[in-house]
Amino acid sequence: MSSTHGQSFPPQHQDIQPGKEHIMDPTPDFLPREYKPAEKLRGKTALITGGDSGIGRSVCIHFALEGASVAFTYLKSEEDQDARDTLHLLNELKTPNAKPPLSFPADAGFEDNCRKVVEAAASHFGGTIDILVNNAAEQHVSHSITDITAEQLERVFRTNIFSYFYITKFAVKYMKEGGSIINTTSVNAYKGNKNLLDYTSTKGAIVGFTRGLALQLVEKGIRVNGVAPGPVWTPLIPASFEEEHVANFGKQVPMKRAGQPNEIAPSYVFLASRDSSYITGQVIHPNGGTIVNG
Repeated sequence: MSSTHGQSFPPQHQDIQPGKEHIMDPTPDFLPREYKPAEKLRGKTALITGGDSGIGRSVCIHFALEGASVAFTYLKSEEDQDARDTLHLLNELKTPNAKPPLSFPADAGFEDNCRKVVEAAASHFGGTIDILVNNAAEQHVSHSITDITAEQLERVFRTNIFSYFYITKFAVKYMKEGGSIINTTSVNAYKGNKNLLDYTSTKGAIVGFTRGLALQLVEKGIRVNGVAPGPVWTPLIPASFEEEHVANFGKQVPMKRAGQPNEIAPSYVFLASRDSSYITGQVIHPNGGTIVNG
């Protein structure tokens, strides 16, 4: 896909968050294009939240191609098919020395669920988690702050930032020097979004979480960074917006198009590998050209 030509998506809408990838039209591009694996993550173990679809799925696949053993979480029932598809792909693409991939059905917005996931992943990996990717998210369009209920506010914060705290709280016990934590934030944390106020607030919190945690863990040799994607074609889009908005999604950025997950995932590979050994507390901005000065 050209980096300068616009695109339109067929009008579509899904009624349930966080959306299903396998019924999107077209389905997102998650497999690498002209990407050359170089064993950057050979022997490493990685846990990714929200790894069944969208950016998370592409990150899982890129990590596996780079030699990592991969485990991911997904939301049971709503994301069962996408999780099965991702697990099948990971089994096909994993390198010979990697452990079999695992998927965990879990609502990561609750502390005990996160503890169980981390303990199970660490046990499967032999006691060490080298890379943690906090990626699970949901969003709901609200045109006024008065429309955001207490229930919605709590739900969005549980998924988008509470889960990051809880998963990380338990994972750091299994992380050693050289470990990497990568948090998915958003361009909205920097430019704002009036129709996604609660979502945007959580993404700003993730930026602060990333910077503070980086300072806290630097003496342990664990790096903490973030990725702030712009508009990306993932299941969240048809699950959040009306058909007309979906049809024109991404045209507002300088590149005049939405990104694809496989254009975002290499940022996570970079931050997970030793290529970024002198980077912590920072955020990468694959956003189609939006200037954020962040």
